[in-house]
Amino acid sequence: MDSFNDIWQAVLDYIKAKVSDTAYDLWIKIVKFDGFNNSTVTLRFPKPMHITIVTSQYGELFEEAFENVLGFKVNIEYVCDDVFEKEKNDTSSLPHHLEDYKNAQFTFENFIVGPSNRFAYAAAKAVASDPGSRLSQKTSFTNYNPLFIYGNSGLGKTHILNAICHEVEKTFPDMNIMYVRAEQFANEFYQALQNKTIDEFHNKYRNNIDVFLIDDIQFISGKTSTEEEFFHTFDTLVYGGKQVVLTSDRPPKEIQSLTDRLKSRFEDGLLADIQPPEFETRCEIIKRKAKLLNFEMSDQVVSYIAEKIKSNIRQLEGVTKKLYALCDINDHTPTIALAQSVIKVIMEDTQPLPVTIQKIVDEVSRTTGISVEDIYSKVQKANISHARKITFYVIRKVTNMSYEDIGEEFDKHHSTVIYNIGQIEKEMEKNSKLARQINDIISNVKAE
Repeated sequence: MDSFNDIWQAVLDYIKAKVSDTAYDLWIKIVKFDGFNNSTVTLRFPKPMHITIVTSQYGELFEEAFENVLGFKVNIEYVCDDVFEKEKNDTSSLPHHLEDYKNAQFTFENFIVGPSNRFAYAAAKAVASDPGSRLSQKTSFTNYNPLFIYGNSGLGKTHILNAICHEVEKTFPDMNIMYVRAEQFANEFYQALQNKTIDEFHNKYRNNIDVFLIDDIQFISGKTSTEEEFFHTFDTLVYGGKQVVLTSDRPPKEIQSLTDRLKSRFEDGLLADIQPPEFETRCEIIKRKAKLLNFEMSDQVVSYIAEKIKSNIRQLEGVTKKLYALCDINDHTPTIALAQSVIKVIMEDTQPLPVTIQKIVDEVSRTTGISVEDIYSKVQKANISHARKITFYVIRKVTNMSYEDIGEEFDKHHSTVIYNIGQIEKEMEKNSKLARQINDIISNVKAE
């Protein structure tokens, strides 16, 4: 190895091959390598909670990875990032839990408003100007709490959540904001159950929060224990006069396996949908992005792009950025022909990635509460076996893999796979709740 960076990259590559993508993104990527002294490796973490979770779940794996890369065993010292600790103890900045999702460009000022999103925009502005009706002194059970924003991927839901964050921070600097993805909420909850740190989890999500924003809430559907936990978290915050804002790719009534009481809670607030932008709005989005890049485009080129890309704001912005880069590097003038070539590349690059077996297994694991390891195991306990059958069914339904290939993946004979899928199909015909749960699993693994 030529450097510490090479060593660390090799360790990460080793670990990445051993864990799920979700676990890697959530727990491994946060770790920093500070090098080693003699045979002691120092790993740095943002927060003490991260040390507790990672060492308990992946401590042995880190030791194994370093031994594999270096050829000898090492001692690992786990330390907390002093910068994060300083921020934690600094009451002047306590605590804006915005994680990695905060985007400085996602403000209300940079949001292009049109007929397709005007209502959602106005509702978000109202919430940001008076979170939880603090100023108006209205009851917390107003039609603005919760605010539930829904629409297809790429239409600006995350932009609006970020805009609310920025506006609240600017107007109410003393308010504490929590912004999290539903998938992370579910993962942290399961980790808390396993590590018996549920009190810490409750403290994070129920205390010292004034504004709670959660993205892609549909991901908790069908996950019974997570739904129960979120229900109580939701009630604690809303009944305590705290503002809650949620986003989803569909309205509450279409989140099939979501419990009725959560649907009722969400529908008690304000529902605001975002539709694909109209032609004029698409043109304005392109012009705004070009202006931010100091990039001049003719109206003809703008219109051409807006006509070709109709349902995804991310693609509109992506085409504009790529066209700018192409013209800047090669000193070209933006033309319809150049735009056409860029659109072709962007459309190919932004096609949904094929659903992998690992993604399916991860989603079934989160939904059923059965670990990934148990799903792959030969354990025949009823709950584990049932989760495994669901996994077989979803893989077959979504990927069209052969029974033989599915069996090979899980070390099962193809006849076993066929039998298990048949059992699930029969059960789904009799059990509408199970059918809804599995349909939500399929929707979630297909989502971007």
